[in-house]
Amino acid sequence: MKKVIYLVILVLVAAGFYLAGSWHTRPAAPRNSPALTGSGGDEADLPPGTVKVSPEKQQVIGVRVGLAERRGTTHTIRTFGKVAVDENRIYRVVAPAEGWVVDLEGGTTGSLVAKDQLLCKISGRDIFNRDIVSGQQAFFLALNTLDRKKSDHVPEEQLAAAAQQVLVAEKNLMAIGMGETQIRELERTRKPAREIEVRAPVAGFVLARNVSPHFRFDRNTELYRIADLRRVWILADVYENEADYFQPGIQARVTLPQQKKTYQARVGRVLPLFDGATRTLKVRLELDNPGYTLRPDMFVDVEFPIQLPPAITVPEGAVLDTGLKKTVFVDRGQGFFEPREVETGRRLGNRVEIIKGLSAGERIVTSGTFLIDSESRMELAASGIAVSLAKDPVSGLEVSIRKAEKAGLKSTYQQKVYYFASAENRARFDQEPGRYLKKP
Repeated sequence: MKKVIYLVILVLVAAGFYLAGSWHTRPAAPRNSPALTGSGGDEADLPPGTVKVSPEKQQVIGVRVGLAERRGTTHTIRTFGKVAVDENRIYRVVAPAEGWVVDLEGGTTGSLVAKDQLLCKISGRDIFNRDIVSGQQAFFLALNTLDRKKSDHVPEEQLAAAAQQVLVAEKNLMAIGMGETQIRELERTRKPAREIEVRAPVAGFVLARNVSPHFRFDRNTELYRIADLRRVWILADVYENEADYFQPGIQARVTLPQQKKTYQARVGRVLPLFDGATRTLKVRLELDNPGYTLRPDMFVDVEFPIQLPPAITVPEGAVLDTGLKKTVFVDRGQGFFEPREVETGRRLGNRVEIIKGLSAGERIVTSGTFLIDSESRMELAASGIAVSLAKDPVSGLEVSIRKAEKAGLKSTYQQKVYYFASAENRARFDQEPGRYLKKP
């Protein structure tokens, strides 16, 4: 009798341990659980690869959960640029005729010159005999005529005609290379000059000086090339996929890293030019250059603040990229994490845009993704998931046979069963099965 009682007690204890172990290893999800409500309240309806991780284990492996957010973003694109001369502000000083340099005053390559600063004096047989003498004689005659008519108090029409003759004589002197300063000096002294003064047409930076003492030159020879650096260009390198961001008129910040000076620039209206050597696009920025701090060929740092439209973004660490696909683990509650294949877009700092696969507000794993992926792969291998998947002949997606069976998403054709991801795919297959079975 005692042996029977001991046997009953032993069976009851074993049953108790079994039930306790089952309850501890697979806790039943409440019917109102937000994770399992969407899947019919059955763990079997969760997508393949879903893994369950206890809170203790989540804490050990450092799992953190965040939200997939839809928001507008101000993204800063950083690149480098090179200072270039504004082509509209380059002045070329050329020789009016054949001659030679009489006197070289200054203006070496790389120096800053003021407007009307004397650079050199030139002369020549043709210049002196044909152009300078006749031009100055006509100019002096026009000035004397105008002075005489003013003293005689002639009518306004005659004064206007005399003044017009003076303007014509001045234009002729400018045509042979004389500047405004030298012409005004001739008007004051009424003494002829034997050389033509070459002066800087603008305050700027001497890019090139092609003369030397007693240098002989031909007509139209470039003597000096001067650039006005009060306003310059910045040529910034950007990638092809970023070209749409740089619309004309957007602002940018330019920094001289060594001098810690910052300037505000604006993207010009010229389309970006493609550079075959660097495989990048050249975006032209325009900015003022006070104090001539920016010199040609200097390198600068450029920052573009870009306002992007609202989009679903997740932290960069939430996306597991294997090269063949990109996966995000969605928190389904009660410790269940579902692998979700997603399509990504732009990288915005430390966040990634999600184009397809996620909805705003879904909870996702942001830290510990790699370890959860390892658990998911082990779960797939242990459950023999390859046997429980079938390919939808319409969409080509892998679907769970168990879920398709439960939802009635299957169809039989020529004594073979096909499974589908949606009722629409099943309806299309039933109408034209041969069409989809011919697909490679």
